[in-house]
This record gives sequence, C-alpha cells and structure tokens, in this order.
Amino acid sequence: MHTIRDVARLAGVSTATVSFVINEKAHVSEELKRRVLDAIDALNYHPNNVARSLKVRRTQTIGMVVPQITNPFFGEIMTGVEYEAHKSGYSVIFCNSNEDPALETLHLNILFERRVDGILLSSSNPLHFADRHAKRRSPVVFVDRAPPGYLGAAVVGDNLVASQEAARHLIRLGHSRIAIITGPLDLQICVERLEGFRQGLQEAALPLSDDYVKCGDFRSESGYLTGLELMRLPNPPTAIFCCNNSMTLGLMRALGKLGIPCPERVSVLGFDDFEWAASFRPQLTAVAQPTREMGRLATEILIQEIEQQKGEAGNEKKQTIVLANELRVRDSTAPPYCSSLMLSST
Repeated sequence: MHTIRDVARLAGVSTATVSFVINEKAHVSEELKRRVLDAIDALNYHPNNVARSLKVRRTQTIGMVVPQITNPFFGEIMTGVEYEAHKSGYSVIFCNSNEDPALETLHLNILFERRVDGILLSSSNPLHFADRHAKRRSPVVFVDRAPPGYLGAAVVGDNLVASQEAARHLIRLGHSRIAIITGPLDLQICVERLEGFRQGLQEAALPLSDDYVKCGDFRSESGYLTGLELMRLPNPPTAIFCCNNSMTLGLMRALGKLGIPCPERVSVLGFDDFEWAASFRPQLTAVAQPTREMGRLATEILIQEIEQQKGEAGNEKKQTIVLANELRVRDSTAPPYCSSLMLSST
C-alpha cells in the first residue's frame, strides 16, 4: 500500500505539499498541484481517512438509526438524509432497530464507537434515549419520533392537526361510528394522533367508544388482527382511521379476508402515504408527510450543529421543527352505507 511519502517522492515535492493539495488547505501552484494529482493517480493512492479523522477529530460521517428500514416511510426519509449529507460532503451509516430498544442501543453504541460526527434518530424508545443522551457530546437530531417535551433539535410532522383533519373528513362524509387503530402509546406520535382524532370527534359531539380504539405496533400483522376485531364487533364501525401505512395494509387484508368491500361497507383512511397508494384498489385516502424534506432538513440541522460544535456551539438555540402534513383524498373513503343495508348483510 502506497503512502503519502511515495506520492511526494514521485511528484518531487514535500509531504506537506501533498497534504495541502489533498485537503485544499493552502495555495499551491497549478504546476505542483498537477504533479501531485498525477502521482496520486499513478499510484492509486487513497488517503488514510481513519488517521486523518483522529488528527482533526472529525470523520465526515453521520449515523442514522430507524425503527423499520423496510417501511417506505423511512426509506423516503433516508433518501432526503442521503441527498443532504452527500451535498455537504458527509457519508451516512444507516442502521435498523426493528422497533427493538435493545438493538437500537447496540447500534448507537457502535456508531459512537466509530466516532460518527452526529446522529439522526427515529427511536423505538425516545424517552429512554433522551435520558441517556445527556452524557454524550455528539449532536443528535430526532426525526419523526421525539420524546415528549423534548427541547433539543428535532424535525417531526404535525400529527395532532393531521389527525384532527382526518376525523373531520370522515365526519363530513356522514360517518359517526369511526374507529382508530393507533400505534404504541408509549410513542409521542401515537399519543398525538389519538388525541387529534379524539378532538376531531369532539368538535362534532361524537363519542369515541373504547371498543373503537385498537392499539397496534406499527406492523402489518397488528393492522390485520385489530381490523378483524373491529369488523367482528356487533356494531362495527363504518370508517377506520389507521395510524401508519403498514397497519393500513394489514387492515385492508383483514377486510379482504372477511369479504367486506371498501369503501362500500367501511371507509379506510391511513396515516403515511406511499408511492403506490394511488395504484392500490381502492386508491387509498391518506395523510401524507413530507418525508424527504423531513430527512433533508434534519440532516441540514445536524450538520450545522456539527460545524458549530467547535467554539460556542453550546450557545445555539435548538428547537423542534414541526412540518405540515397533507390529507390526500382518494377512493377508500366515501359516505357510509345505509343502516338497512348494514342490518341485512349481518
């Protein structure tokens, strides 16, 4: 393996000049720069980035941990992360916690050991990490999932307002028996979605029966099982608000299993849009989050914190940025079927 000394010897310059050319730290004449670059090319020389990172205390690398790497929602966020990181000269290490706090902790420890310059985190257990992070010096920006009352840097969607609007949409269609399949209620985003949904119903003086509140785990199977439970009730809902895309797919599978047509017998409104939702049959009405922008903006904030860390970075005011969501109305929501049809079919 060739070293910087080999490059300097072939180019006929000092090792300092080679370093200046590689790091673009000082003015070097075009003639010397050409000789150094030609020597680098001839020797196929690659700088030792590990050694360099130890010297400058930077790796130009950020880490990101997501809870479901196969979920298109996080795939879109990661696309925004990678775009912004690459634009700023950073590499990204992506890790999947699979909604497992222990695995998440393992990934975070590995990333810190690898001296990443900062962390982007969509946590399976945000409160637990927030308690532990106070001991860490590397900057962290939460994405999508932030601990309740968190005062640090985070980029999230407006879950409460979006869920209110989802409830209003179903009510405007004439539904009064509306159920919700929420995610784990130890996550703040799930609490906000349930609260926003409840507030939307309260505006129309509609109660939310305990029978119509089902808690899933953000996986498709939980949407399937809770969907079966809801539609087997003696008085099943005429509309269901499902609080993430994976559970919505499970819910649609449950309706197919029971032979219940959507939206003729039950309307379905999902949270999180995805690329092929418009190709689904029926096309799914969904709350769309600005996923790529969420990832891009979180990365921009993290890199700003990394760059400011030397000096007075601790004096910078950190804040949670809340991005607006969009309700995309398609074919899976419609006015409720009439009561007589319901009775004749049960």
